[in-house]
Amino acid sequence: MAQDIKKLRNAPIGVFDSGVGGLTVAREIMRQIPNEKIVYFGDTARLPYGSKSKDTVTRYSRQIVRFLETQEVKAIVVACNTVSAYALDSLEKEIKMPIIGVVKPGAKVAAEVTQNGKIGVIGTEGTIGSQIYTEYIHNINPDARVIGKACPLFCPLVEEGLWQDPVTDEIASRYLTELIDIGIDTLILGCTHYPLIRSTVGRIMGDKVTLVNPAYETAIELKRLLAAHGLLNPQAPALGDNKYKFYVSDGADKFKTFANSIIKYGILSAKTINIEEY
Repeated sequence: MAQDIKKLRNAPIGVFDSGVGGLTVAREIMRQIPNEKIVYFGDTARLPYGSKSKDTVTRYSRQIVRFLETQEVKAIVVACNTVSAYALDSLEKEIKMPIIGVVKPGAKVAAEVTQNGKIGVIGTEGTIGSQIYTEYIHNINPDARVIGKACPLFCPLVEEGLWQDPVTDEIASRYLTELIDIGIDTLILGCTHYPLIRSTVGRIMGDKVTLVNPAYETAIELKRLLAAHGLLNPQAPALGDNKYKFYVSDGADKFKTFANSIIKYGILSAKTINIEEY
């Protein structure tokens, strides 16, 4: 039995996203829980998820979970706000291992830190349309006013590497002016791409607005969850052990290049798999 527990603690964490945005969550897990191994899957062939229906996103998510189960992961992180909004409830009922999304941790912190009760959320059309952040925030702070703003151009700008660019500044200014005028004091970066343009968003919003990064909050919550289940790995993987594995459904070379610009841990390879087989 002790041997089984040791093996389970040494098992990897499964992390998945519609593409590359979830790498910001993987990066925070690497920073906050450095002993843990990670199997990451990015559904690069079928992105974006933000404009797809709930049924489609749920079907895609089930396929990815089945793939991660073949990798013998001990827990799953849904590193995608759209999946967290559309499919997490179903996935929680269907699998036995711990699973966590990125919405609840970010919503919890935002509800707790706001001073004037005006909370902004920026994200994909799917995430904003689902009202999932509003629901979670109101469970904690019923009097809060939650203002959602879809920012569909942020994802392609991030994926093109235009993190510090006048074009991104211009688009961000157009998107965020409405939230500034309303007077929010807290802003949730409700898409896992957005931490990569955090400095731009922060500069436009001003230093009186607290930015909440669900990627960081999810890593912290994951650490608590693993500890509660006795699954935290007490020691680092052995030298030479392949600590981080990356899989995609298309464009492995492009993914690897982008991933290496975000994660400074040396991504040796990214393998393409046919996710439709799962």
